[in-house]
Amino acid sequence: MAELDENERRIINEFCQLQEKSKQLFNGLRDLPQYGHKQWQAYFGRTFDVYTKLWKFQQQHRQILDVKYDLKRWQIGEIASKIGQLYYHYYLRTSETNYLNEAFSFYSAIRARSYYSRITKEDHHGGSKSDLVVKKLRYYARFIVVCLLLKKMKLVRELVRELSKYVDEYTSTYEPDDQLEWSLVLGEIKSFLEADAILNILDADSNPMVISHRLSPLTTPPVEKCPAMDLTLQEVLIFGNNNDQVKFSELTLDMFRILQTLEREPQEDASYQAYSLPSRAPSMEANDRPLKRENPHKYLLYKPTLSQLLVFLASGFKELPLNGALLLYISADGLFPSSSSTEDRYDMGGVCTNSKREPDQSGIKRGSQVKELNCLYPGDLIPFMRKPLFLIVDSDNSWVFQSVPQLFGQPLVILMSPQDVPSQYQDLHPKGGLLTLFLHSPLTAICVLGKIREIPYHLWETGQAFVDRFLAEASRLLTRVKGIESSYLPFLGDDFLRLLLLRFIFCCVALRLHRAFKHWPALLPRSQPPLPESELLLQSSLERAMYTLVDHLELSSIFIEPSREIL
Repeated sequence: MAELDENERRIINEFCQLQEKSKQLFNGLRDLPQYGHKQWQAYFGRTFDVYTKLWKFQQQHRQILDVKYDLKRWQIGEIASKIGQLYYHYYLRTSETNYLNEAFSFYSAIRARSYYSRITKEDHHGGSKSDLVVKKLRYYARFIVVCLLLKKMKLVRELVRELSKYVDEYTSTYEPDDQLEWSLVLGEIKSFLEADAILNILDADSNPMVISHRLSPLTTPPVEKCPAMDLTLQEVLIFGNNNDQVKFSELTLDMFRILQTLEREPQEDASYQAYSLPSRAPSMEANDRPLKRENPHKYLLYKPTLSQLLVFLASGFKELPLNGALLLYISADGLFPSSSSTEDRYDMGGVCTNSKREPDQSGIKRGSQVKELNCLYPGDLIPFMRKPLFLIVDSDNSWVFQSVPQLFGQPLVILMSPQDVPSQYQDLHPKGGLLTLFLHSPLTAICVLGKIREIPYHLWETGQAFVDRFLAEASRLLTRVKGIESSYLPFLGDDFLRLLLLRFIFCCVALRLHRAFKHWPALLPRSQPPLPESELLLQSSLERAMYTLVDHLELSSIFIEPSREIL
């Protein structure tokens, strides 16, 4: 610093101060509560502001910082990576998918400008070179998650190949203690990509295409609106705890699929040039927030403890505005009772929660009739039924939730998966729940049942038109069913909830006509209140629409042909 003039010294000091302040604020993010809407916003705002100043400052004074401070390219990459993380976490807290595009802009610029590619022995600044390599590996893992959520699958595969090469170099050069950890990360993402590619849609040149399954105006099913349809989906809790299901990061396949299903298609910002770095922070001012949120607010809980699950449920319940609905999605292994007693709704089991992070209660003496602690029972949900609740359970013990009583007169709908699948479909378990697949993409689910692995786009497009016709007819029929005014009807005004209900009806009709499912009650989905059969599920118009679809896909041999009268 002795050779610096006064201006250079001031610039370097200010850069160091901004850098230190940004690190402090970023590290403080982990101490913020993960639930609630207001507690974290001011802190996020301050963090964004400091990183915006830091980024602009290093751009304005790059020459002095390069020559006099010896600013390294990986340090610039670290700043950009932290801003990308901020945008990603802001997406997680707000559920607004456009912030994924912001994160992607920063992450892609880091790669395009090779910020991490030229790390030399002198580049550690007090740490080890292996620490810098780990920063690069972590950046790649985060970038892959963002690209997965944006369905940029070609880029995901490129990133996985690059990450694999860098992991090999890292482990062979340093023989690190975390070698197994990085091998597991690579194994997870490769398994995830393979399982997610359950159906390949091919273009005219037989190349795989990427189809988005987020909500768009073209995929929103119609409905005849009425005053009773007064609820909007505001809060969503996505709970995943399947031990044998493929996952990456803290997303199981089921969580990944339902997450996209509950989001609108993000709008690309045409003002961004390729690999440009946006520098605007999200507005924290209440007056700047849109009156109608594009997506419901979501909590993602991977293998939570029961305590965590109930805290987040209570937070979502508390945040519900007037005429707001709470959706609880459960994809978890069932926990079954040790006895056949069914005296109360805690005797039939529930779904497993994570026991590893709960205090050890093994030393406490308990009577033989005491229930399992690490389990979400149907009775645990009763306090949250004081407000409108929409419950989806994809589990091998899903039906236990049909015993939940409607005590408070609030709208309540429970959609439950089959508790088993036929033997020829047992290999689907690690690749996600069947009900979730129907809710995510009904046409994909039908193809999977027909063992179709590849489908030309023109066939897919026509099949999707048949699915849309089914959903439109199901919507027409459902609004005419008597006696659903206090259960299903209030939810039908919301685009997301209507889509889920109609796709559930599609699943019910499809499995009732499938030869392997039809005659076994445990292989069929259920709902509470039960959807009427004669007025809806067995309606000839729906059976005819379903059979037209499967005939189009040349799958009519595995489905029961409706009677001649309806053809």
